[in-house]
Amino acid sequence: MIPTEEASARRREIEGKLKQEEETLSFIRESLEKSDQLTRNMVSILSSFESRLMKLENSIIPVHKQTENLQRLQENVEKTLFCLDHIISYYHVAKDTEKIIKEGPTGRLEEYLGCMAKIQKAVEYFQDNNPDSPELNRVKLLFERGKESLESEFRSLMTRNSKPVTPILILDLITLDDDLKTQEDVSLEHLPESVLQDIVRISGWLVEYGRNHDFMNVYYQIRSSQLDRSIKGLKEHFRKNSSSSGIPYSPAVQNKRKDTPTKKPIKRPGHEHDLRAKHLSDSLVDKHGSVSGRDDMLDMEIDVYIHCVSAFIKLAQSEYQLLTEIIPEHHQKKTFDSLIQESLDNLMIEGDNIVSAARKAIMRHDYSAVLTIFPILRHLKQTKPEFDQVLQGTAASTKNKLPSLITSMETTGAKALEHFADNIKNNPDKEYNMPKDGTVHELTSNAILFLQQLLDFQETAGAMLASQETSSSASSYSSEFSRRLLSTYICKVLGNLQLNLLSKSKVYEDPALSAIFLLNNYNYILKSLEKSELIQLVAVTQKTAERSYRELIEQQILTYQCSWLKVTDYISDKNLPVFQPGVKLKDKERQVIKERFKGFNDGLEELCKIQKAWAIPDTEQRDNIRHAQKTIVEETYATFLNRYGSVPFTKNPEKYIKYRVEQVGEMIEKLFDTSA
Repeated sequence: MIPTEEASARRREIEGKLKQEEETLSFIRESLEKSDQLTRNMVSILSSFESRLMKLENSIIPVHKQTENLQRLQENVEKTLFCLDHIISYYHVAKDTEKIIKEGPTGRLEEYLGCMAKIQKAVEYFQDNNPDSPELNRVKLLFERGKESLESEFRSLMTRNSKPVTPILILDLITLDDDLKTQEDVSLEHLPESVLQDIVRISGWLVEYGRNHDFMNVYYQIRSSQLDRSIKGLKEHFRKNSSSSGIPYSPAVQNKRKDTPTKKPIKRPGHEHDLRAKHLSDSLVDKHGSVSGRDDMLDMEIDVYIHCVSAFIKLAQSEYQLLTEIIPEHHQKKTFDSLIQESLDNLMIEGDNIVSAARKAIMRHDYSAVLTIFPILRHLKQTKPEFDQVLQGTAASTKNKLPSLITSMETTGAKALEHFADNIKNNPDKEYNMPKDGTVHELTSNAILFLQQLLDFQETAGAMLASQETSSSASSYSSEFSRRLLSTYICKVLGNLQLNLLSKSKVYEDPALSAIFLLNNYNYILKSLEKSELIQLVAVTQKTAERSYRELIEQQILTYQCSWLKVTDYISDKNLPVFQPGVKLKDKERQVIKERFKGFNDGLEELCKIQKAWAIPDTEQRDNIRHAQKTIVEETYATFLNRYGSVPFTKNPEKYIKYRVEQVGEMIEKLFDTSA
C-alpha cells in the first residue's frame, strides 16, 4: 500500500514538472516568434534608412564640392590681395622711409636700421621681379645714402667718444701687483656702454648688409690715434711732474710688481753709494761738459721709456678686447695689426734712438752710456712673453720688431763691454790726472763703479755676452754659461786695470809713492769686491782672486818700507865705530857718529815732510802701515840712541840728538795726513 502511494506521488511530481517544462517551452516559442518579427521589422527600417542615406549622400556631395571650390577661390583671392598689398608696399618704401634716411640715425638707431631693412627688401624685390623699374634706382639710391649715413654715424660715434686714457689710469693699470688685482681690478672703458652697443650694431649691419669694410679702416685709424695719444700723454705726464725724488705715480697703488716700474725711482746703475752725480773720468766720458745733469735726464728718459713699454702692452691688450666686440672675427688680427703699428713703431724708433745714442757715446769712449741700455733691455726681455701674446696673430714683420730691438741692444751692449775692457787696458792717460798724493786713480774708481753697476743687471749683461757666442755650450747651459761669461769678463777688466795701474805707477819718480799708489788702488779694488757681490762673481772663474790682491798689497807695503832704509841705515850697526867705555874717541869716530845722527835727522825730516802729503784713504790700512813703520824706526833709533846718546862725540849734543824716541814715533804717526 505504501509503495503505491509513493509511486503516485512520484508520478504527480513528474507530471507537474513536465507541465512546467511545456509551459516554459511554449513561452520560448512565443518569444522567438516575437523576436523574429522584431528582426524583420528592424531589417525593414534599416533598409529604408539606407535608402534614404544614399539619396542624401547623392544630394550633399555635389554641394560640398561646390563649397570647397568656393572656399579655395576665396583663399586665392585673399592671397592675391595680400600679395598685391605687399607688392604695392614696396612702391611706398621710398616715400615712407626717405625722411628718416635723410635725417640720419643719430638718436634712433633701431628705427633707422628698421627702415634700412625695408629698403633692402625693396631693392631685392625689384632686382628679382622688375629690374627695369624706376623704383629700383630710387630705393638703391636711398639704400646707398642710408649706408653712407651709417658709416658716417660710425665714424662720428668713434670720434666723439674715443678719448686718450689718462696717465694716472695707465699707471694704475701697469703698477698693480697680483695681490692687489684680486681686490681691485682697474679696467678701461674706452667707450660708454650705450655707445658701444650702437657701434656694435652698426658694424654688424655694415658687414652683413653694407658689404663694406671701410669702417674697419676708420676704426683702426681712430683707435690707433687714441693709443698713440695715450702713450704720448703718459710721456708728457712724466716730463711735467718729474722731480729729484723720483717719477710720479698714481696714489691709488702702493705695491708694485717686480717686473714693472715701481713707485720708488728705478734703481739705476751708478746711483749707489751717493755716486749718482759723480761724473766719470775723461777717459770714460765725453769731455765737453758735466754729466750729472745729463744723468738725471737720462734716468727720466729711461723710466719714461720703460713705462711706455708696459703701457703699450696693457693698452694694446685692452684695445684688442674692445676690437673683438666690434670687428668681425676674420678681420680682427689684421685690423689690430694696423691699429698698433704707429705706437709700436714709435716705441721701436725710440729704442733704436737709444741704441744709436749709446753707439755714438761709445765711439766717444763714454762707456757709462751703455748703462742706459741695461734697464731697458732687461725690461724688454721680461715683458717679451706679454709682447708675444699681444702680437699673436699679427704679421711676421710686426712680431719681429721687438726681437730685432733686443738683438740690437744686446749686440751694442756686448760691444760696449768689450770696448770698455780694452779701454781700461790701453788707457793712455799716464802723465795727466795722476794723483799727486798717490791715492786711488779715477780710472780705478770708475772701473769698479762700472762693474758694480753690472751687478743690478747680471742676467742681462751675461746674456749680452752670451749672445755674441756661437759655441754649443751657450745654448746648452744658458744661465750658468752666461754667469761664467760675466765672471770671465769681470776678471778680464780687473786684469786689464791691474796692468794699466802698473804702467801708470811708473810715472812716479819716487818708488815709494808708486808703491803707495798701487797699494791704494789694489786695496780699493779688494775692498770694493768684498763689499759687493763682485767677489762671488769673480770666484766663479778665479777662486784665488782675493788672495792674489792681498799678496799684491803686501808687496807694495814692503816696497814702501824700503823707502825708510835710507833713514834707518844711518843708525844701523854696520860700519859704526866700536869703542871702549872711558876711552876717548878719535876725531874720525866722532865725525862718523855726527854724520849718522845728522843723516838720520835729515832723512827723517825729509821723509815725514814728503810722505805727510801722501794719502792712504783706508783708515785701517793707514794705521797698520804707520804702526809697522813706527815700530821698526823706533826700535832701531832707540838702540842707536842708547848706544851713542851718552857718548861725548860733540860739544853740542842737542845739535845732533834732536829727537827723543817718542818724538820720532809722533812724527811717523803724522804720515799720510795733510792736516797734521
